[in-house]
Amino acid sequence: METITFPSILTALPGPRSAAIIETDRGYISPSYTRDFPMVVESGNGMLITDVDGNVFLDFCCGIAVCSTGHCHPEVVQAVRSQAGKLMHMSGTDFYYRVQTDLAKKLTEITPGNFPKKVFFTNSGTEAVEAAMKLARYHTGRTRFIAYYGAFHGRTMGAVSLTGSKVVQKKGFGPFVPGVTHIPYPDPYHSDSPDLSQECLNFMEKNVFEKTVSPDEVAAIFIEPIQGEGGYIVPPGDYLDGVQKLARKHGILLVADEIQSGMGRTGKMFASEHFDLEPDIICLAKGIASGMPLGAIVARSEVMNWPYGSHASTFGGNPVACAAALKTIGLLENSLVENAARMGEYLQWQLKKLQEKYSFIGDVRGKGLMVGMEIVKDKSSREKDPELRNRIVEKAFYKGLIILGCGANTVRFAPALIVEKEHIDSCLEILDEVCLGLGG
Repeated sequence: METITFPSILTALPGPRSAAIIETDRGYISPSYTRDFPMVVESGNGMLITDVDGNVFLDFCCGIAVCSTGHCHPEVVQAVRSQAGKLMHMSGTDFYYRVQTDLAKKLTEITPGNFPKKVFFTNSGTEAVEAAMKLARYHTGRTRFIAYYGAFHGRTMGAVSLTGSKVVQKKGFGPFVPGVTHIPYPDPYHSDSPDLSQECLNFMEKNVFEKTVSPDEVAAIFIEPIQGEGGYIVPPGDYLDGVQKLARKHGILLVADEIQSGMGRTGKMFASEHFDLEPDIICLAKGIASGMPLGAIVARSEVMNWPYGSHASTFGGNPVACAAALKTIGLLENSLVENAARMGEYLQWQLKKLQEKYSFIGDVRGKGLMVGMEIVKDKSSREKDPELRNRIVEKAFYKGLIILGCGANTVRFAPALIVEKEHIDSCLEILDEVCLGLGG
């Protein structure tokens, strides 16, 4: 990939070309988009993004954990070009084409669980969640769902009903899909409980199942093995095992939302593997096709028993997106999952050095290249400081580093899986400058 590992900011931000496009954009684009940075992207290459004014940014969010193999990986680009020259669309709902079948077979092989599986393709993560909701209701004959505070599953009506992330995502859009109950997600940093896992499991069993929701009415528990938008929170290892056992006990389907945590990001192909989780349904998207729009659910074969014509998608499993996904998976299996594990350890090690240096860095956590740095007012109280987090992210941008927030007060690091030590060193050098300037 590219040899440059550092940003190069040549103009004031935004530059003149960017400013003109942004002004035009305001007249035509929905105001619901969360454009936090005045950057108009011209091109991407590996770990770098170049804007229309020639400014080069070091990208540590890779399209919100989407460009898993980096921007415009040459092998993925070639796979896209080759497939586009043969067949761009024929709708897998009504016809067969080999690249879709090949990808479905591959996904059943690499997802957790040594049992027969089947695949349904979508265009996005939120559509994967919607499909999982429908399948869970159909298969079980039950209507209710369990989801988590802090969870983000998407913005369409079913997915946003499961979401418990931010009020702005729900305000003014109700009523929502009925039958969703939210429960606490275990957050080790903000808990002093000697047995956090059991405390949270007891909440589900004693407070929910015994007092408000009969478990035999629950179709599925939707859970992120590592919570993404909620703050890159890694639960205690025994919690997910307890949820899995509880679900099996009551005949409830376990749905793992691996839309952000899957496809090698955590140093294993799927975050579920860190916890020996074998979901009944797994939701995939984001990093699956290196930037092409694709999502999927992979379910136990006996679970995916909905009948002919009951669910479909015109564009889901598009041949060009499937070709990109097959090449992406090949690259992940060849070296990039291993690189994510190795570079993730290095990134956390370097961030923990900053944590020792600055009083407002309360916690550094994650798996692989899904790493969160939580910003607090002081380490003793652990009081969240969202304003300072936002200032860190903003100031980093103006120095050429692209990072994003997640949760109320966490900085997320989700670079492409091709990241090297030189990129991490450049990122941390900028971050250190930013934190020093904020008087840590």
